[in-house]
Amino acid sequence: MKELTIITVNYNNASGLRDTIISVKNQNIDTIEHVVIDGASSDGSISILEEYTSHVKYKTEPDSGVYEAMNKGIKLAEGKFLLFLNSGDVLHDDNVLTNVLPKLKSEYAICYGNLVFKSESDRFVQKYPERLSFSFFLKESLPHPATFIQKSLFDTLFFYSETFKIVSDWEFFICAICKENVAYKYLDETISIFGLDGMSNHPSNKKVIEAERKQVLQKHFPAFIEDYSDINLLETNRFKALRALENTAVGRKLNSIWLRLMLLVYKGKTPEQLK
Repeated sequence: MKELTIITVNYNNASGLRDTIISVKNQNIDTIEHVVIDGASSDGSISILEEYTSHVKYKTEPDSGVYEAMNKGIKLAEGKFLLFLNSGDVLHDDNVLTNVLPKLKSEYAICYGNLVFKSESDRFVQKYPERLSFSFFLKESLPHPATFIQKSLFDTLFFYSETFKIVSDWEFFICAICKENVAYKYLDETISIFGLDGMSNHPSNKKVIEAERKQVLQKHFPAFIEDYSDINLLETNRFKALRALENTAVGRKLNSIWLRLMLLVYKGKTPEQLK
């Protein structure tokens, strides 16, 4: 059995696919394999896969979307741990897996590190908490290009839902950590570089993400639907503006005026009258 399988999903992203393959190839480690699932691309991606046949194991055929492709990759994988590095994503440097592989222990079902987010105009490292909680997952998720998952966990838990467009990996992580209490470990390493042009980062998909997350919570955590709604309220621009206003001199003055008005309105009234 290989130590690690890197799974790359690709559709008509030939240049990104080449970058990803070269990034994995440059690790120069015999105990990892690279599986590419291509959705029957027509842009030259197949030629690139044929060029690197000695370095990748691949399948190219139509699919219903990214999660069906990811599930195909899981089934083909021979590694003990899996890392999803989609076309265009690259490993942080040529030695990252040399540093990380010794830290992937059997006692941990999930190991995760930090991720570089990159756009045309910006680049920053997102660090993730050492301790994960339900409140963390209500706002965020683990980064799949920087998270190593034991393949056996998909057999004992479930494969990615192919009915969702964007949040199936979030569903997997929140159920694994918060419902099944699987053992996990934070690796203080920067694992990969992720482009901010993915579908989960597009503003037009915000409503899709929210709707799909509500479906996940209704299915697995129905008692916490209100918590999710409350957090979404706290994250609205209007609420953030009000919260920022509170910390200004003007905001404190407005609060003081409001309090004085309330004292005048309710002056002389008993607690019973205020009910």
